[in-house]
Amino acid sequence: QRVEQYFTSPKTKESLRRKYEVHGLLGKSKAFIELLHSVEAAAHCDVRVLLEGKSGTGKELIAKAIHHTSTRSESPFIAIDCGAIPEHLIESELFGHMKGAFTGAASTRKGLFEEANQGTLFMDEITNLPMDLQAKLLRVLQEGEIRPLGSNTTQQVNVRVISSASASLKEMVHEKQFREDLFYRLMVYPIHVPALEERKEDIPLLANHFMRIFSKQQNKEIENFHEEVIDLMKSHSWQGNIRELENFVERMVTLT
Repeated sequence: QRVEQYFTSPKTKESLRRKYEVHGLLGKSKAFIELLHSVEAAAHCDVRVLLEGKSGTGKELIAKAIHHTSTRSESPFIAIDCGAIPEHLIESELFGHMKGAFTGAASTRKGLFEEANQGTLFMDEITNLPMDLQAKLLRVLQEGEIRPLGSNTTQQVNVRVISSASASLKEMVHEKQFREDLFYRLMVYPIHVPALEERKEDIPLLANHFMRIFSKQQNKEIENFHEEVIDLMKSHSWQGNIRELENFVERMVTLT
């Protein structure tokens, strides 16, 4: 990488912004541009990425941007919310199962690792992964192979894992709530995703983007926000981050 910097010109701030705008990443603040530099670097290397940031900051959008600007862009991007699937089903969801492996397994089914082969698997809120599944995930990352439920054979997979966490993984390791060995396997390339509080300069840009989307969806002609509304949005704390701002704008468009 140090040698490469002498042969490739670093992208300017504006060229970075233009490149990632098409992937839904919008902003111009210092914190956002630093994020784009990290995303750009992650896209150019095929290592595991850990996105750490509060809920609602757009981590899945960032994971998609990394995938679609990487060498794996022609292969599948698969996402799973580790907290949204019942604990007794998540192993089957990840690794697949054979017919008759458990009650209700009427047919053989591929898991998400097999579906994402040669591509990217985004594991959102990986802190919700049960301890026994953490051990099995560690083996997949170490050996590059999976074993579906009910099968006696393993199969090789080549999957880039991008994970995310809204809680501190390091603190969870310290509290014995997350495996330390898995933590180090996942944290090859950590990226801090700033909260909206850290990038208030971007609020008008994001709000106008959402306004255009929802105006079109609702067949309304809305040109801009009143300056007092912009001031209100910039002074608000936005605990729900970009997701809360998006919902706020949709509600405003609906009431207009």
